[in-house]
Amino acid sequence: MHKTIHTTFHASILATAIAAAIPASARAMDMQGMAMPAGPTSAKPAASAPAPGASMAGMTMPGMAMPPSAAPAPAQAAPRTADTDPGGYTLTTGPYIPAGVKPPRLADQESFGSGLVDRLERAYSHDSGHWTAYDVQAWYGRDFNRLVLKAEGQASQGRLQDARTELLWGHAIAAYWDSQLGVRHDNGGGPDRNWLALGVQGLAPYWFNVEATGYLGDQGRSALRLSASYELLLTQRVVLQPQLEINAYGKDDPARGIGGGLSDATAGLRLRYDISRQFSPYIGVEWSGRFGRTGDYAQAAGERRDTADVVVGVHFWF
Repeated sequence: MHKTIHTTFHASILATAIAAAIPASARAMDMQGMAMPAGPTSAKPAASAPAPGASMAGMTMPGMAMPPSAAPAPAQAAPRTADTDPGGYTLTTGPYIPAGVKPPRLADQESFGSGLVDRLERAYSHDSGHWTAYDVQAWYGRDFNRLVLKAEGQASQGRLQDARTELLWGHAIAAYWDSQLGVRHDNGGGPDRNWLALGVQGLAPYWFNVEATGYLGDQGRSALRLSASYELLLTQRVVLQPQLEINAYGKDDPARGIGGGLSDATAGLRLRYDISRQFSPYIGVEWSGRFGRTGDYAQAAGERRDTADVVVGVHFWF
């Protein structure tokens, strides 16, 4: 027993020494980190287990995020029309429209017009004399539908030698492309001719301006006209414009000096200077040739099958 008391006395002395060696702050931190068991009064009632076979839908656990599929759907906004705002005003009523002021309209609700004089020139030829030529286009309408006027011809010695005038309805069928339907009237250089016209006009890849039009006339006449041009910007103001036009006819028309098949072609090269974006004088050269029976009719009338001319003119639009 004496040995047991002696051992207990030495253990108490060792415990006291260790406790004195540990800082008071360390003992305090250790006490704060210790979780104390909750007493009977602080215990929360346990959640009751779901009945066998009960669905778990709609049940959530604390701290558990709901999956996206289980999240409630957002409330749907009330439908809105194209001409109303959240305040209930329209494009024709509201405090933001002063009295007597026309209500705002979208771009495709307005009509616009434009005119282009692509060529107004004087041609000088060593063999066939001199003449004046014109090529004009104008349109009026909206983005998808418009009225188109085309006029091309030439006059010499105060007389109209050959002229083509078309009145067309243009309808947008693709980006940069319009279909065109209307009538064509030819006069000068023989009896007048009337045609039904159907074609397309637009901007081809690589910025080529293209026109392709077919025509049907009386007495089984038919024709096809192809035209293409390109504007090459040498500088911001100097523009080189090559141009090509081809005409073909389904049958001979001796009264107007036209033969069936490939009838004639014209190729020109014009160099213009943009004084402004809307007005440009130019100088150039143009070659024109007549083929097949059309060339024979020209020779019979004392004219050449092909000619090369120097042209001077102006190009403008408004």
